[in-house]
Amino acid sequence: MTEAVQQLKSQAGALSPAERADLAYYLLTSLEPDEEGAEEAWRTEIARRVAEIRSGQAVGRPIDDVLAELREQYP
Repeated sequence: MTEAVQQLKSQAGALSPAERADLAYYLLTSLEPDEEGAEEAWRTEIARRVAEIRSGQAVGRPIDDVLAELREQYP
C-alpha cells in the first residue's frame, strides 16, 4: 500500500460516520463506468416499483422474516 493511501485511510478514519459514508459512495461510484441512459433507466424502474407498491400489486414481507431467511441461507 502506498504512503498516499495510508495517509488517506488515516484521514478518513477521523471523519464522522456520515462523512465516511459520503466518501465511500464517492469512491465506489468512481469505479463504475458511466453508462449512457443508466440514471434515467433507474429512475424509471424506481417509479415503476413505487407505483406497484402504491397500487397494492407488490406484496411486502416483514423484515424479521426476511432477515431470518437470510441468516439461514448465510450463517
